[in-house]
Amino acid sequence: MSPLLEKNQEAPFLRSANQDNKLIYLSDYKGEKNVVLYFYPKDDTPGCTIEANDFTALAGEFDAQDTVIIGVSKDDCQSHRDFIGKYGLNVQLLADTSGDLCDAYGVWQEVEKDGVKKWKIVRSTFIIDKDGKLVEALYGVNHEGHALAVLEIIKGLTAPVEA
Repeated sequence: MSPLLEKNQEAPFLRSANQDNKLIYLSDYKGEKNVVLYFYPKDDTPGCTIEANDFTALAGEFDAQDTVIIGVSKDDCQSHRDFIGKYGLNVQLLADTSGDLCDAYGVWQEVEKDGVKKWKIVRSTFIIDKDGKLVEALYGVNHEGHALAVLEIIKGLTAPVEA
């Protein structure tokens, strides 16, 4: 497992195919958009669906803050297209089938539940500013109310500075 990331460090390199099999790079947004990069365990599961729907419901508000929302799981592009189509999602979803992004961001972790250890994506969110720096690195987040909490952080980031 990679070490956990911390705020104020450079965001790790990002290159992955989205739901349309188009390669997306973090550098695509540099200087223009903040990026909310959220990692989730699996398409079309209860918590992941709630989180994706919440980000979709707030997509206009994120856009107004010059912020793009990108979800990442190990599901493939077709699974992402099906997930987006089923729920009318308005977020990009990256297919990290190799697990490289999960490793780079430290979200592929061994967890123990009921005495059984297994490796999985720990639900985590990274807020990356227009300069490519991590504003927040949030591990082990709860999907309930998470999108709204992230929006509040973004609003603080983009608020005009008082003279």
